[in-house]
Amino acid sequence: MHVYSIPLRTRFRGIDVREGLLVQGTAGWGEFSPFREYDDAEAAAWWRAAREAAEEGFPAPVRDAIPVNVTVPAVDAERAHAIVRASGGCTTAKVKVAEPGQSEADEIARLEAVRDALGPSGRIRVDANGAWDVETAVARLAVLDRAAGGLEYAEQPCASVADLAAVRRRVAVPVAADESIRRASDPYAVVRAEAADVIVLKVQPLGGVRACLRLADELGLPVVVSSALESSVGLAAGIALAAALPELPYACGLATAHLFTDDVTAEPLLPRDGMIAVRPVAADAAALVRTAASPEQAGWWRDRLARVRVLTEQEPA
Repeated sequence: MHVYSIPLRTRFRGIDVREGLLVQGTAGWGEFSPFREYDDAEAAAWWRAAREAAEEGFPAPVRDAIPVNVTVPAVDAERAHAIVRASGGCTTAKVKVAEPGQSEADEIARLEAVRDALGPSGRIRVDANGAWDVETAVARLAVLDRAAGGLEYAEQPCASVADLAAVRRRVAVPVAADESIRRASDPYAVVRAEAADVIVLKVQPLGGVRACLRLADELGLPVVVSSALESSVGLAAGIALAAALPELPYACGLATAHLFTDDVTAEPLLPRDGMIAVRPVAADAAALVRTAASPEQAGWWRDRLARVRVLTEQEPA
């Protein structure tokens, strides 16, 4: 068991440092890294995913490489351009928008820079993390669609399923659901409400690769597999899910190792020619030393895991 603490290159999702706990089992390495604000009940799914990776391994793949998008945080236009150009050949970019304190002009400049870096044939999607109301989403997506030279889709423009459905009826840009799937008590509500064209699945928040495969089959919408801002050990589970899906029509949001200043493995999962190879990932002894959390951080994570394990042991078989 190892607790890591790795600074991010750019502030992302409101944090500057990513922390998590790695476990090694008979099948390999697993990662448990729910964000600190998540309670133990929500974190239980993340532990099920880590346990699956460490003890069961992953389903057999049907492809040997995964197309991925570059993730562009809410940075200025110059930095956005540089991130895309240094992305390892990614031809799709996911651009963060709706950042507190930023203006529409900031978003337009970021998207124009990304379009310039990708070229006319590249694909651009935006992610608002549920920050807009319906009217703001409808107005802003029209502007950003023009700035990007066409958006592939908008991820979680509003927080609620009802609002997603309302936006989808009023805009030409396809809508993807993320939080409305992974943080919902009823992920099937998205389908019933016809609120999305695409679903975003993240392995840890949904309890493992096999749980995601079942959910994807039941929901019946095109899937994009995305990371939960994990080390390469956690990303390997996302790669395994993308590799096992019967169809994979979109590039996946799994090229996030570049957001970290270091990694827990000697061979991070980074794209080459816009693809990440399907392969196992093992933690590296030297990397574990470099990325080790402080004793106080490590104690906090071990205490958290102990509480979560009690919850999962109480779950029905």
